[in-house]
Amino acid sequence: MWFSPSTLFDRTEHLKVFFSSSTLNITFYISGHGFGHASRSIELIRALTGKSADLRVVVKTMAPEWLFDLAQLRGVTYQAFDTDVGMTQTDSLTMDVAETARRAADFYRDFDRRVDEEAVSLRAGNAGLVLGDIPPLAHAAAARAGIPSIAIGNFTWDWIYEGYATFERDAPGVIQTIRDAYRHAGRALRLPMHGGFATFADVVDIPMIARRSTRSRGDTRRLMNIAGDRRFVLASFGGYGLDIPFEEIARRERLTVLSPGAALPPPLTYQDLVAAADVVITKPGYGIISECVANETPLLYTSRGPFAEYDVFVAEMPRVLRCRFMPQDDLRSGRWRPHIDALLAQSAPPGCAAVNGAAMAAETILDLVNG
Repeated sequence: MWFSPSTLFDRTEHLKVFFSSSTLNITFYISGHGFGHASRSIELIRALTGKSADLRVVVKTMAPEWLFDLAQLRGVTYQAFDTDVGMTQTDSLTMDVAETARRAADFYRDFDRRVDEEAVSLRAGNAGLVLGDIPPLAHAAAARAGIPSIAIGNFTWDWIYEGYATFERDAPGVIQTIRDAYRHAGRALRLPMHGGFATFADVVDIPMIARRSTRSRGDTRRLMNIAGDRRFVLASFGGYGLDIPFEEIARRERLTVLSPGAALPPPLTYQDLVAAADVVITKPGYGIISECVANETPLLYTSRGPFAEYDVFVAEMPRVLRCRFMPQDDLRSGRWRPHIDALLAQSAPPGCAAVNGAAMAAETILDLVNG
């Protein structure tokens, strides 16, 4: 259930002191799996701090600190912290289910100790609210500390793990531990293209949270010296990397290709590159899909191994985005041009998706805090 501030006053003297002060202290636990959790959490933090000047956020995550530094958020403290296990990957397209289960068994074996330690940390930091995208630890620790918590995400980890036939055998009891932890959340803000959420008692659907470029396509291309007669392809494969000869493919296919790990030309942002690209080549993930939707950029995608989220994206993307499948063999060998030409020849999607989820989530969170 959701604990309103008036209810919390009766529960702990600590929170009575907190809500009588002018500063709202939030601890935000963010999964370090890929960049999508961090990028949308950054937009939510930006919306929150824009609506409340007296707000301080402690971010706990293993997502890289430079993502938060680039965002130039005010009132935010970053702490490197192991929030959950996520999925182990050997590269951006290959899942290691056995290693994921092994790591999950280790992480959740002493979950109760982790919860105790985080509860102590939350009280010591005078946290008045916990957000989670979407580590189970966030909500278990908040409950133990007597602090309300809100989950944000488009999937839950129990839903992901139950999709693997061997997971329960290799990590017995982990899925149930995750579900029990999620039950402590006062509310879940559920993003589009979702799966899971069965254990949350109070679920509110919100629009996509996405980063939108504020630059014109032409301005970005001029800053990058992209020739007008060449297709600009953004290869987006997150932080895990991919062993593909991007430069060779660009020469052979007569493309301008910005590959993973390439330095971002200042003062451009990643969403500027998405907006300027003719096509983004990627594997389906929430972050890049939402940014392609927000910036109306066609998406050429490949398979990413067994991952429940993939099937949801493949089923729902065509409604809001020009998209096309490219087999991994064609991706790795550089047979891109026929797929790019076919994608660009497609008609616009039948629908459009709202991308004001950050503002809506911030309003919901602050309304709840203010009773």
